[in-house]
Amino acid sequence: MSNMIDDYVYVENLNKLLKTFIADKEQEKDTWMNITLCTHTMLGGASPDIYRLAAITQVFVLISDIVDDLQDQDQANKPWMQSPQASTLNAILAMLMGVVGELGQMRVHGKLLVEVAQIIARSINGQHKDVINAASTVDDYLVMTQEKSGSLFRLACFMGYLSLDCSDETIEQLHELADCIGLIHQIQNDMRDLMRYDVKNDLYCKKSTLPILYLLSVEDEAFNPLKDYYAGKITADTLLHDKEAFSQMIHDSGCLEYSRVVQSVCLQKAEEIYEKLQAVSPWKEKFREITYGNFLPT
Repeated sequence: MSNMIDDYVYVENLNKLLKTFIADKEQEKDTWMNITLCTHTMLGGASPDIYRLAAITQVFVLISDIVDDLQDQDQANKPWMQSPQASTLNAILAMLMGVVGELGQMRVHGKLLVEVAQIIARSINGQHKDVINAASTVDDYLVMTQEKSGSLFRLACFMGYLSLDCSDETIEQLHELADCIGLIHQIQNDMRDLMRYDVKNDLYCKKSTLPILYLLSVEDEAFNPLKDYYAGKITADTLLHDKEAFSQMIHDSGCLEYSRVVQSVCLQKAEEIYEKLQAVSPWKEKFREITYGNFLPT
């Protein structure tokens, strides 16, 4: 990733800024790069370019994280939120051009380049749906999440099999598995964020998350304040004036249990797809472990 930046960013200030972004990302226990590496190896690959492809995966996920934080105006402690917004936007553009340049150097063109663009565009479309709170039903949410989050996992897998001769069946299985994994992780995030009462709380942004959609759909007077808030009749401060009581209402509502049931259905489907996937051990098992293994019952 640092080599990529050095190849395309020669202005010292911007180069240094980008490297602080990378250093911050390295502190997280991310699996994105490892998904690309595992996908490649479990499908029989041994390309000398695989680490460059894994770096592209990591850079694009970093871009996605930065854009997401800028849109939601949260994660104030991140270096990309602390730097001037104009500089952060230039950093995003520089990373995008770095990705394009790297793909060109590895002679990724034609149909493969189109596929990369389609996967990334699918993620952007899902992200925009999230920004404008387009999901009004659970089905809308499931589609949006597969587009937004599932596409990032698709990209990580795609970078792994890009140089390989894979069957259409295997690619389709990986795409479906990636969408399931995206749902599993996003539902977990939704449940966690609902109980946070800071600027990250999905309620403040009136997000249409799975547990919130459940609460809005249930005919129960206890949920009327939440419905009034989403309808614009009351403020967030009014809704959350008694946070302890609100938290109790959330726990008693069944929305978290409902979300766990949906998540378990996604896990079951992921397991079904995984069992059919023709891949090499122990890398196949490693792929499962790093993508959704933590969510499986012990």
